[in-house]
Amino acid sequence: MKKLTLALAALMAFSAPAFAEGDVESGEKVFKKCKACHMVGEGAKSRVGPALNDIFGMVAGTQDFKYSKALVAKGEEGLVWTEETVGEYLEKPRAYIKGTKMSFAGLKKEEDREDVIAYLMQFSPDYDPEAMQEGADEEAEEAESQ
Repeated sequence: MKKLTLALAALMAFSAPAFAEGDVESGEKVFKKCKACHMVGEGAKSRVGPALNDIFGMVAGTQDFKYSKALVAKGEEGLVWTEETVGEYLEKPRAYIKGTKMSFAGLKKEEDREDVIAYLMQFSPDYDPEAMQEGADEEAEEAESQ
């Protein structure tokens, strides 16, 4: 059942429109709001929040960081950080994951969210949404056959 949930969550995540159509340079400027808690790039370390290298394609709450129980539970339910899920989270983190420790209120402007996602995408060079989709499809087929 857990595998089926993960496969369905991944399938749903990849059926939505891409958000990384933003501007990397603008995203770097918007990311300055995040720098008090998060680092990204070479030598990035966790601070108040986790480092955000390779975040895309990662199951939520699985990086080496002390996450809230709510975020870890979402990961166990199948939340994978994709362009869509990061965009939804950045809009209003505490509404997206009730009980998150992230104190940031969110980015109201869709353009700002798209720009930050475009900026962060460059730090997830191995992220391949198509390969993840294929893996989710295979897991769903396997779960159905059991």
